[in-house]
Amino acid sequence: MSFGEGGATDFAVMRGRNYPSIRQFTVFLENRVGQLLEVVRRFEGSRVKIVALSIADAAECSFVRLLLSHPEQGREILERAGLALIESDLIGVELPDGDQPLLSVCTALLQAEVNIVQAYPLIVRPHGRPAVALMVDNIEMGMETLATKGFTMISEGDLVDDE
Repeated sequence: MSFGEGGATDFAVMRGRNYPSIRQFTVFLENRVGQLLEVVRRFEGSRVKIVALSIADAAECSFVRLLLSHPEQGREILERAGLALIESDLIGVELPDGDQPLLSVCTALLQAEVNIVQAYPLIVRPHGRPAVALMVDNIEMGMETLATKGFTMISEGDLVDDE
């Protein structure tokens, strides 16, 4: 990466991609009563909203997966709390009209041989429509496939509620 005279940084590609992905934060918690509440309370008084949530429980720990309305500020809050976390890119996709909207998303990805690793619904409805977050084994191919098939992708900007 070079910074010549008159050069500018394109913030849309700072994370190495120029497409609409959404960031997931996986937080590792002790499997004790009240741990989730402590994490959720960390966002009190900030503009950060939890827009999707998934919990995987194991014997001694839990993995809490969060999508946040303001991921940069959310990461800072989680790091200041001293929580162990992993950041990943996911595909956000609006579900199309029809009787089996998830079937059409899964079929499109299967045809491209893209495997869905994790999936969960968004709590918010960007553009007033239901949407899901998908972790896939090949995010570039997954996004290209869904876009080519006419699905509407959700970006981090769509998760911000500026009331």
